[in-house]
Amino acid sequence: MLRGIPSLISPELLKILMEMGHGDEIVLADGNFPAASHAQRLVRADGHGIPELLRAIAKLMPLDPYVDRPAALMQVVPGDKTETPIWGVYGDILREEAGLDVPFEHVERFAFYERARAAHAIVATGEGALYANVILKKGVLPAN
Repeated sequence: MLRGIPSLISPELLKILMEMGHGDEIVLADGNFPAASHAQRLVRADGHGIPELLRAIAKLMPLDPYVDRPAALMQVVPGDKTETPIWGVYGDILREEAGLDVPFEHVERFAFYERARAAHAIVATGEGALYANVILKKGVLPAN
């Protein structure tokens, strides 16, 4: 055990977060996302929802301050009537943990899949909310 590391961050996920560099992206994927077929590196977190993982990761990993929107959501497919209240939860978490007022870029579904394929890693979660996938772009730590 280590101090300050949230217990739901597995050793594998911690290693991946450490290996990521400025501008690298990580996908937190809901239970419906084709994570295994899209991932360069796949981390299983099946027993966890995305909000608690997002909070834990945001405590450890700085988001990129040099882009307009360091987090991206998959847009709802036109004509789909699905509600996305989880996006508000994500916004609250990123406001609290990263100090971001408007962190989200909205990405068309197939463009999101392409971006996920290029991501450093995908974390496959047990999240049941629809359109709950989120991409995070790693930033830098400020100089001491």
